[in-house]
Amino acid sequence: MFSYRHAFHAGNHADVLKHTVLIAIVRHMVQKVSPLAVFDTHAGAGLYRLDGDYAKTSGEAANGYLRLAAPHPQSARTNVAGTRATAKTGTSGAQPLAPVLQDYMDMVAGFNAKGSLKVYPGSPFIIQRMLRERDKLKLFELHPTDAKTLSANIAQLDAGRQVAVLREDGFEALRKFLPPPQRRALVLIDPSYEIKSDYARVPATIADALVRFSTGTYALWYPIIPRPEAHGLPRKLKTLATKTGKPWLHASLTVKSSKILVDTAGQETRPGLPASGMFVINPPHTLKAMLQLALPQMVEWLAQDRHAQFELESGG
Repeated sequence: MFSYRHAFHAGNHADVLKHTVLIAIVRHMVQKVSPLAVFDTHAGAGLYRLDGDYAKTSGEAANGYLRLAAPHPQSARTNVAGTRATAKTGTSGAQPLAPVLQDYMDMVAGFNAKGSLKVYPGSPFIIQRMLRERDKLKLFELHPTDAKTLSANIAQLDAGRQVAVLREDGFEALRKFLPPPQRRALVLIDPSYEIKSDYARVPATIADALVRFSTGTYALWYPIIPRPEAHGLPRKLKTLATKTGKPWLHASLTVKSSKILVDTAGQETRPGLPASGMFVINPPHTLKAMLQLALPQMVEWLAQDRHAQFELESGG
């Protein structure tokens, strides 16, 4: 149950998508004077070393944040297939980074000394850095090692009562905090989906949350893998949002094919995580326009083969 460690995946292409969307949402929500409550149901350790054993073992950051941070990132123009991978609306071309993607890059850089790319902030630290003194952040983490590390990392912030770390099941614990006293909230739900039941618990949790607090903003991350539950999840969330009359936005980023390759000796090579998505209920009205600029650039610079693409849709 406790085998998943995000340290192996920190800074990968899924983090680029998730954290870019997260930053855009929080930046918008803190513009209002009234206080904000933020809940992170699967917080992880909070901070990760890109030069540590976990990250170096997987090397996933090299095809995510580190590729974007390189002076001349390997883009789709020079991908391994030798052909140009394009987004559905065309590539971004040689342009400056889209504002929200630049905001993401600046955020990560802010946790590193100048010229260093050793530290990658998880969602808890990204969120906390954008919050104001009157805002609150609750972090849930069940993994015993990650929960201990998260508490130690948060303690260094000296944030006082602004940030609370709870070693609880985020799906269950969320219920007792909704509706929040602030009457404004963002809920980030990003389980590992290592446990198959997560695919069912996510829509059930959001359905319950919408009954308790219908005006909250709910941001969900999920992997796009060859599994029926993964492909069915956004469809369930669209149905849920439609039935409850809530606006929604769905963004996905694919960087490579999901096909399993077999060599001449019959050995299989699995592709790892080829794609991921973010589904947001009650999204900021500014989010779609921001992602329309950022997603083509993610495709261009993070593509690993000609199958790279993005999708962006909304409703409600």
